Amino acid sequence: MERRTFLKSASAIALATFAIDAVGAKSLIPAFAKTPRIAIGGIASECSTYSRIRAKLPDIRVLRGNEILESDQFSFLKRYDVPFLPTLVANAGSGGPMDRQAYDTLKAEYLERLKALMPLDGVYCAMHGALFVDGMQDAEGDWYEATRKLIGPDCLISASYDLHGNISQRIVDNLDCITAYRTAPHVDRVENTMRATDMLTHCLRYGIRPYISWATIPVLLAGEQSSTEWQPGRRLWSDLSEYNRQPGILDVSQLVGYVWADEPRSAASVVVTGTAPVTQAQIATELAQRYWDARRDFKFGSPTGTIEETIAQAMASKTHPVVISDSGDNPGGGGNADQSTFLQALLKAGAKDVLLGGMTDRPATDACYKAGVGATIPLSIGGSLDPIQSQPVKVNATVKYLAKVGKPEDGEAVVEFNGITATLSARRRAYHAAEAFQVLGLEPTAFKIVVLKCGYLNPTMKPLANPHLMALSPGAIDQDIPNIENRNRVPSFPWVQDLTYTPKPYLSKRAALAKKG
Repeated sequence: MERRTFLKSASAIALATFAIDAVGAKSLIPAFAKTPRIAIGGIASECSTYSRIRAKLPDIRVLRGNEILESDQFSFLKRYDVPFLPTLVANAGSGGPMDRQAYDTLKAEYLERLKALMPLDGVYCAMHGALFVDGMQDAEGDWYEATRKLIGPDCLISASYDLHGNISQRIVDNLDCITAYRTAPHVDRVENTMRATDMLTHCLRYGIRPYISWATIPVLLAGEQSSTEWQPGRRLWSDLSEYNRQPGILDVSQLVGYVWADEPRSAASVVVTGTAPVTQAQIATELAQRYWDARRDFKFGSPTGTIEETIAQAMASKTHPVVISDSGDNPGGGGNADQSTFLQALLKAGAKDVLLGGMTDRPATDACYKAGVGATIPLSIGGSLDPIQSQPVKVNATVKYLAKVGKPEDGEAVVEFNGITATLSARRRAYHAAEAFQVLGLEPTAFKIVVLKCGYLNPTMKPLANPHLMALSPGAIDQDIPNIENRNRVPSFPWVQDLTYTPKPYLSKRAALAKKG
């Protein structure tokens, strides 16, 4: 009886609240003075300057016009009571630097589409923050600067970033709002992009001119050390929303930066969007100092070792599957995904009952499709993208599965040889989640050892690992941070162990414009 009464009361309260909201919506939330014209566009990639491969136009996924609004990635835009006007959104994923000609072509088309939509009140830029273009420093800064030059000083620009983005003064001076992921692995993708668009629509509705305070932190860590699932990352990101509650604050974001981009802006940072410069500076100072003080506390979340050490541990383990990360060749972080170093070590150790996930090799994949399921053929696996970093391995393999695809460049094959089951793909793709194997008819838990080209584990793979080991393997995203080449960065930890640092927040030039307005 008490339960029925409670449910009846709760329902009545909910209905009453809904009625109040429905009746009072117009008075509580002011209508736009005029329907704002908001464009959406962007360019995203995470580029390791240690990779010899290049992202060219055919490698870049480009959405144009209504393709943007119809994509699942931007379906959240339908929740707004104002239209978003699409231009161009390009995404090269993670890998090597972007080819300059490809970047210039995409930028020119984006600006042409943007110009056709003017006049504009706002622009939402869907970005990553670690784009590196051949022959250019600070590619995002170049993109924003070109955008600002075209749309003028009065239009607002808001951007969403990855946790592993790099910030510069040029970026801050051209943006009005910025926000970044608060989780790694990134499970807040939708929330992150919505914060960027929420800030933009909110400011346009209420006539607010925000600006950014930025504190750079000379610390660079691998993403595998700075996950928010363990300390100190967990505590450093857990209370950011509390800082957002301060008067005049719209967003507080903290970025790890992208360590494998050897350029001056690469660093950790704090960015605070708002209209309260004193409070913004206090927050940026406090969080930057807190991050700096924790710099030596960041550790890998799983036991680490060499390739040989982790294979030996896995072979001796009495539990399974032992999941090993081939961390240096992780395509999700910028690795090539074609390095054969791990495969060579598995064969040398005589490891059996192994699932090797994610070898990118177009010629080998094409050969499997030509031969067909059930055929045993000679294959050369690995080193197809970067034969300098890695040499191919020659095996006699049986084709066990071929994915049904419409284009050869989307091909995926499963092969078996020497007690190893391996997935091959015609193009670089991440085999991090359990689903990536299950759609190919493979169940990771059926194997004694699972080798993934990844860093920290995907949320669907993590509970299957029994246990998880991380191999500190070579590649374009080598985890041996203190010993990777460092020519262009400013003095930073861990390269400079005795570095001293005092946060000095920078207030963007947009703040002066806001005061005039």
